[in-house]
Amino acid sequence: MPLNTKTLRTSLNTTLLLAIFTCLFFNPIPAQALGNSNSLPDFAQFSASVQNNQPDVLRGVYVPDVLALPIVQQPAGNAGYVSFNDGEITQFGMAAQFGNVGLLAHNNLSGKLFSQLAVGQNVRLVYGDGRVEYFVITQILSFQALEPTSPYSSFLDLTTNDNLSAEQLFKKVYRGDRHVTFQTCIEGPGSLSWGRLFVIAEPRPLYSGFSRFYPQ
Repeated sequence: MPLNTKTLRTSLNTTLLLAIFTCLFFNPIPAQALGNSNSLPDFAQFSASVQNNQPDVLRGVYVPDVLALPIVQQPAGNAGYVSFNDGEITQFGMAAQFGNVGLLAHNNLSGKLFSQLAVGQNVRLVYGDGRVEYFVITQILSFQALEPTSPYSSFLDLTTNDNLSAEQLFKKVYRGDRHVTFQTCIEGPGSLSWGRLFVIAEPRPLYSGFSRFYPQ
């Protein structure tokens, strides 16, 4: 059932800041993520490794020659949770309420691979029953947090120089038609969370008679 306006506003106010600023509060020791063309399994191997027979659970994301990462879910009631394990990516539950897929990772763990993503690359989402949903990257968005240590910081679009509030940024990257958003922090002078990187992927163009779900 769709959230009513009051509930939506309350939910946004209490969770969007956690989503946008969560990487401020975790500073792990860098490790090696699964994500270069020399170490990636082929897609069939990867898909088989993450399946668990649960048809509605997102289990993995694969971008050829860039990354192959299992997806873990946020614990109930913890919208700010992001996995502390390198080689994993976390699905952002709040994005799912708007029909979209948010994929979160710390920038000194699996999130460091997000900077290797590029417009035009294909993204494959693997579900627990082996279904595959196909997307293509269409946008790379970078923002500077004007007050990196404040949960009320505004953000400067590094391409357009537009200034956005946290709520405006959340709506820009997580609302709208079906899409995938990869999110991590951008390291800057003296701070791992100087800015935010968002990589947007939209459903692959459909062919007549086919849905966005394809066989492996």
